[in-house]
Amino acid sequence: MAGDLKSQDLRKRDRLLIRELIEALPEAVLVIDRDDRIFAANAAAHAILPGMQPDSALARSLRSPDVLDSVERVRSSNRAERVTWAEKVPVERLFEVSIAPLGGEFESALILSLHDLSEARRLERMRVDFVANASHELRTPLASLLGFVETLQGPARDDAGARSKFLSIMREQAQRMSRLVDDLLSLSRIEQHLHVRPDTPVDLVGILRHIADTLSPMAYDKNVTLRIEAPASVIVAGDRDELLRVAENLIENAIKYGAADAMTARKEVDIVIRVNGPQAHLSVRDYGPGIAQEHIPRLTERFYRVDAGQSRAKGGTGLGLAIVKHIVARHGGRLNIESKLGEGATFSVILPLF
Repeated sequence: MAGDLKSQDLRKRDRLLIRELIEALPEAVLVIDRDDRIFAANAAAHAILPGMQPDSALARSLRSPDVLDSVERVRSSNRAERVTWAEKVPVERLFEVSIAPLGGEFESALILSLHDLSEARRLERMRVDFVANASHELRTPLASLLGFVETLQGPARDDAGARSKFLSIMREQAQRMSRLVDDLLSLSRIEQHLHVRPDTPVDLVGILRHIADTLSPMAYDKNVTLRIEAPASVIVAGDRDELLRVAENLIENAIKYGAADAMTARKEVDIVIRVNGPQAHLSVRDYGPGIAQEHIPRLTERFYRVDAGQSRAKGGTGLGLAIVKHIVARHGGRLNIESKLGEGATFSVILPLF
């Protein structure tokens, strides 16, 4: 009798040790007994399976036929297995589930570890999409250039009028490729230094007025009025060249895609800088056609365009807002976009003061 009690105490102590050990692991881990009931799970496992209860059946918490079938196979063969488990709700996630016999005093128990592959899969999709989109964006002007070169070498060799026309188009296509390559390189440089917060004092108002002066000829050509409301100076911690890029992208977009639209009656762009506590708020508003709500969450994706044809016709690369988002993130700020169809759009950048 005393021996049985001592054996039970040892098993109880082993169970406590198992719980303490898996709790120290960073990955989600749970242990099931011979009846496939959960007798130990760490905090990471509870975060993935919030409805999981102690001593409940595994099938109630992890409803994956592939995982449950693998559990049965591991019990029969006593050999470890790996299987993937994907779920769609509440968000799409993918896990690699490793299942192995626990051994020792708990040889009938199995240990399951859940390795989250969701972020790796998302990054892989982003990489594939990025390469495909970049290739597509370069292929079109490149094909156009090659076609015109062949024409100038052949049928239009001695046609001065055609040569002048084709060379003008070739110049535009080459400039488009150059802009795209420049934006890709800029995005790459920003991402490489994304973890390094700039700490140089920069006058945001000075940057804003410089960009407004630079873009004033474009605004004049399109009959657009730039209106600036700002204090004498607002100092933020930042990289001047990158903040120049932010202001240029936002104001140029407001002119080209908002205020200059043929259907826009109020051809104005309001540029406002205000200080709110420890933050500087820069907003750029146009009174153009606006942006449908379903597009707003995706505007900062690389190569995403509301109207691809219009964007390309106006010299857009589809990377401008992605660059803005990354620069603002590097500066410890945030980008907000508000718009309603027919009422224009407002792009706001919030940055910490120096």
